[in-house]
Amino acid sequence: MNRDTGLPDEVTEDAAGSAPSARAVRTLWCGSAVLVLGVLGTSVITVGAGRGWRLAVALALVAAQAGALRWVLRRPLAVLGVGVLTGVGVWALLPAVTLTGALLAAQVALCVLSATRSRRVSVVALAGMCALAALGFVSGGPGGVAVCLLAVLLAWTAGQWRAAQRARTAAETRRAVAEERARIAREVHDVVAHTLSVMIIQAAAAEDVFTARPDQARRSLRAIESAGRSALDELRLLLRAFRPEDAEGPDQAGPAPRPGLARLDELADAVRAAGVAVRLHRDGVPADGLPAAVDLAAYRIVQEALTNTLRHAVGADEVRLSVTADGDRIRIVVADNGRTPPARSAGAGAGRGLAGMRERVRMLGGGRRAGRAAGGGFAVEAELPREYES
Repeated sequence: MNRDTGLPDEVTEDAAGSAPSARAVRTLWCGSAVLVLGVLGTSVITVGAGRGWRLAVALALVAAQAGALRWVLRRPLAVLGVGVLTGVGVWALLPAVTLTGALLAAQVALCVLSATRSRRVSVVALAGMCALAALGFVSGGPGGVAVCLLAVLLAWTAGQWRAAQRARTAAETRRAVAEERARIAREVHDVVAHTLSVMIIQAAAAEDVFTARPDQARRSLRAIESAGRSALDELRLLLRAFRPEDAEGPDQAGPAPRPGLARLDELADAVRAAGVAVRLHRDGVPADGLPAAVDLAAYRIVQEALTNTLRHAVGADEVRLSVTADGDRIRIVVADNGRTPPARSAGAGAGRGLAGMRERVRMLGGGRRAGRAAGGGFAVEAELPREYES
């Protein structure tokens, strides 16, 4: 497989028309040459027995056809021309050989041309081959013309099917790349936005009390260090997926813990260190055993909701965080008691955060609500399936 496009090597060409791999050329050449030599060569020997120089010239033309197929992937139009000329020559020397058989190499070239070149070029080549099929009337009558036309159309259609298959594979590859980029963007946003929000608030708090209350300033600085280390661990865990396999080696710092509901206390402690009380309630949620996708999505939703409280909730001094297992669903509620700016209630103040939550929940088949709480403040509620199979 081609590492850049995800397409098989034997049919992959870039936009600049770079040559396919040597292995692909050999594979196609050997297969098509064996077909031409085996089918057409046998027919020529059988029909031309005792024809002297005609047989020798016809065999030389068959060999030329097989040799020209060496360049069919790189120069299919030129190979098609060679196949037509040599095929008509074989048929003219030995009329008993069917025109369809004599043009076998040309049909192979037409198939490759249809698969690898533009539709306009392949249609022009198809029209030329169909016009040439009229020669089949000389030796085979209407039936000969019909057989030749059918063979040409089948060769062109096979090439079009292969081209459509390649286009579909390329589209799927592009879609997979786009989805993976979006997933990475969400992960990086969640890690960086949350950590920077906590660190900025902690730094401001430390500056305010640096002289009057140095112990509290030290606690804020330690919280900044802890948040930075946690974010660095998460980014290392995220980027490890992009490390080449041959570059994998022992991690001197040990594997970073995977983000999940087992780390809710860390999130709560980071928010508490920023001066906002967190009332954490868990009910029936296993410490492990949840599907990785559900566990990560739940963690990110809580992380983003807490980050939005620190960044956008005016005057908030308390957050209620509840994670409960209700049957086959995991229910998450994050509600603060701050004053909610109109922009935030409309979903604009949180940037990509609320959109990222919605996308995570949608991919897992859950639900999400976000807006002003009945008793004041802002609340985020999400439900995720307890079981999920990707």
